[in-house]
Amino acid sequence: MKSLFDQGAAKEILQRIDALQPSSQRQWGKMEVAQMLAHCTAALEVAAGEKFPPRMLIGKILGPVFKSKFYEDKPMTRNGPTDKSFIVTDTRGFEKEKAHLKGLIQKFADGGPGKCTTHPHSFFGKLSPEQWSMGMYKHLDHHLRQFGA
Repeated sequence: MKSLFDQGAAKEILQRIDALQPSSQRQWGKMEVAQMLAHCTAALEVAAGEKFPPRMLIGKILGPVFKSKFYEDKPMTRNGPTDKSFIVTDTRGFEKEKAHLKGLIQKFADGGPGKCTTHPHSFFGKLSPEQWSMGMYKHLDHHLRQFGA
């Protein structure tokens, strides 16, 4: 599985983000492209130790069973469940959200495992820095595919 700690994988994700346009159309889901960028930023802020959402009760029960799905090679399924704190419904500025996400990706990639959160994932629980990095790559890939990038 690719990892954002791999500079080549991080560069690939950044190039795919650059391919997005304000007019990019979703292939599934409800978010517009700027909302998707903000959603991805919110998720990466958790991995980077900037936000600390609480564990979900259902995650405490089912998280260990599904944990490996977060960082395995198989792509995420369309229209999967999303933690309510990561749902973006308001209007966002495309260029602002794009720049914010790109900056955070670079900061996360450059920081490496030592700068990764030790806070548990809200659903999956405790993750190693490498698992966080693979999961964040997978999440970004999922949403970039959602918009054809």
